[in-house]
Amino acid sequence: MKNTIQELRFFEAVEARRSVRIFDQESEFDHDIVRHCLEAAILSPNSSNLQLYQFVRVPESSPLKDPLAQLCMRQKAATTARELVVIITRRDLWKSRAKANYDFILNSQQNQSENKVKQAGNYYKNLIPKLFGKYPGWSLLKKLIAWWVGMRRPMVREVGETEVRISVHKSAALASMTFMLGMKAAGYDTCPMEGFDSKRVKKLLDLPDAAEICMIIGCGKGLPEGIYGPRFRVPSSELIVEK
Repeated sequence: MKNTIQELRFFEAVEARRSVRIFDQESEFDHDIVRHCLEAAILSPNSSNLQLYQFVRVPESSPLKDPLAQLCMRQKAATTARELVVIITRRDLWKSRAKANYDFILNSQQNQSENKVKQAGNYYKNLIPKLFGKYPGWSLLKKLIAWWVGMRRPMVREVGETEVRISVHKSAALASMTFMLGMKAAGYDTCPMEGFDSKRVKKLLDLPDAAEICMIIGCGKGLPEGIYGPRFRVPSSELIVEK
């Protein structure tokens, strides 16, 4: 019965979540809930467990909140938000995150077999550097190697620089969705935004050069007029394909 209740609550949150573009300025807003939901987002699945993203919080009390909202093209989802969360990718942290994963497996209190530690070492100390390393011509060479190996057996083809970048953004997007569902389950609303001046936002928030902005999420208690019409989705038969 307990699992059934949790399942219903999850689907209720999925059904109730909408992108709300106008937030209530008068109702109380618990910023601690944002942190709680971001902690939950950290548990999201991500590529190779590298967790190459960060969440930059800009609450309404921050002097950066209004300038940031202006750089979101003055969207009401930004100007009326009680807090803005900027989801950024940090591909540049791959070395430290790979080391952290390997060290965790190596020093885990659980009984790790020698073979598992060896596999982890090969993955995080050999394969990941080959995938994430940047050298002149390396992206093209990786694609050629994948093509050559793929002629003989199944092979991952998405190994070039562009594909690696996309993979990092996928992981950030998965965490973003967990965050938004968590906020809805806690009684708050969100709106993910892609309309912003990324160059100026990076300068305003003093983000690292290597960081890329995946999305900016407005948070608050939504007003009815913040939902711009009834929900529309194409028929599931067009989206769910069975073979």
